[in-house]
Amino acid sequence: QVQLVESGGGLVQPGGSLRLSCAASGSIFSINAMGWYRQAPGKERELVATITSGGYTNYADSVKGRFTISRDNAKNTVYLQMNSLKPEDTAVYYCNADISETGRDITLYWGQGTQVTVSS
Repeated sequence: QVQLVESGGGLVQPGGSLRLSCAASGSIFSINAMGWYRQAPGKERELVATITSGGYTNYADSVKGRFTISRDNAKNTVYLQMNSLKPEDTAVYYCNADISETGRDITLYWGQGTQVTVSS
């Protein structure tokens, strides 16, 4: 039993900021990579950012320099700090995580998604 619970989405004006959080809970042996994806209306789900267990990060070009992904391993939580938001950032944001429940398995889990709307 593993679940990812997101929070922090909402409505913000262009140029504003939001911080998304995603906490994993349940029968967790270890968490490897964690990440954020987004899906805008009429578009495919796309990578926003990922972070490895060692802290190595990767960002989509469209958010590089504006978004920061981080994690708190003690809390099994991944964050996405979103600054200088643009209308084109409007999307449903999903977190995911590669989680082992036993040490002998690995499963990709997804959060439920949270709406981020950037509009004046």
